[in-house]
Amino acid sequence: MPRAAAPTPTSPVPRAADRDRRRTSASAVLRSVLEHGPVARSTIARLTGLSPASVTDYCARFAELGLIHEALTPRQSNGVGRPHVPVDLDDSRFVVGGVHVAVPYSTVALLDLRGRVVAERRLKHERTDPGWVLARAADGLRELLAGTPAGRPLGVGVAAGGWVDRDCGTIVEHPLLGWRDVPVREVIGARTGLPVHVDGHARALVNGERLFGRARGSRSVLHLFVGNVVDAAFATNDEVHHGPRSQAGAIAHLPVPGGTEPCGCGRTGCLQAELSERTLCRRAREAGVIDGVNPMHVVAAAAAGDAMAAGLLVDRARMTGRAAGLLLDVLNPETVVVTEVGVTHREDCLAAVREAVGPERPAAVLPTSFPDSVPATAGGSVALDVLYRDPLSAAT
Repeated sequence: MPRAAAPTPTSPVPRAADRDRRRTSASAVLRSVLEHGPVARSTIARLTGLSPASVTDYCARFAELGLIHEALTPRQSNGVGRPHVPVDLDDSRFVVGGVHVAVPYSTVALLDLRGRVVAERRLKHERTDPGWVLARAADGLRELLAGTPAGRPLGVGVAAGGWVDRDCGTIVEHPLLGWRDVPVREVIGARTGLPVHVDGHARALVNGERLFGRARGSRSVLHLFVGNVVDAAFATNDEVHHGPRSQAGAIAHLPVPGGTEPCGCGRTGCLQAELSERTLCRRAREAGVIDGVNPMHVVAAAAAGDAMAAGLLVDRARMTGRAAGLLLDVLNPETVVVTEVGVTHREDCLAAVREAVGPERPAAVLPTSFPDSVPATAGGSVALDVLYRDPLSAAT
């Protein structure tokens, strides 16, 4: 039998493998600059395992694109010779747009390459039909860009709750908004003229934590998001698990022992029905704590000494901790990040989550790293994750 011919240089398999290697190497170099800059090229080579020549080539390309620059003050080398000239991220040239679609409002924002919010605006949903909401968000984003002429936009990230298909750029289903099969990428892209990337907000926030937050360097991260929507995301070794059609992380209908809240699915005691901000605010109204629908008013009442408000928040945090414990049993992550209004703003709520998780658990339980900018960071992190995964493509 004749021997199979070896792949030629023009065959697609080697080309694809080479592209993957270049993408991975470029990502490692830019991530090293983000995490350690100002940093010498020799240090980047040591951190990434790449050759000094490769690091120099990537840094030259990044400098040409405007992603990095040489630091002003060289560092003296330990031996004889020219001092090292470290490189650092250039966060003055580019921004990314962020859109976060919540139930009562959308948030539009601009973020720099370090994940810092440059500008932000909240847009209340006067209507909930998706075409109107997304068009208003895109127009709000364009207004922010017009007011920030120094930053060239690299793209837009959109984050939302519910079932979000990242590959198709659609919100497949958002029951609380009544949305189905909404082509978010198409609508926002047509209105802004920019590349648009779409993902679920729990996964978006995992990416933000890994790039810019307390979970940087963690080998496995579980993120639990508790708002009007309750969902989760899990990342291992720098990869966020999406599952088929990005359905991973759907925990809204996990049963809560002893739960009493009716759920839209027809059952009682589903996790989202028990923990949603709507439920928290309704209970606070029934207790005479607040008269509206803003969960931050419950936090403010607790800060002012209202024992009922504090109790409602701690009870919700304790139940959140039980949910985190269930997920810990299955996933066993190194780090757990909880985004929940009480945990974000009150030490007693964070303590309640940690107590419910249990002291025998080895995982570190942390509050969100972005207490003042969760929606903006979620949207922007979708686009920034794309940049740091494939910087040579995303920045051209």
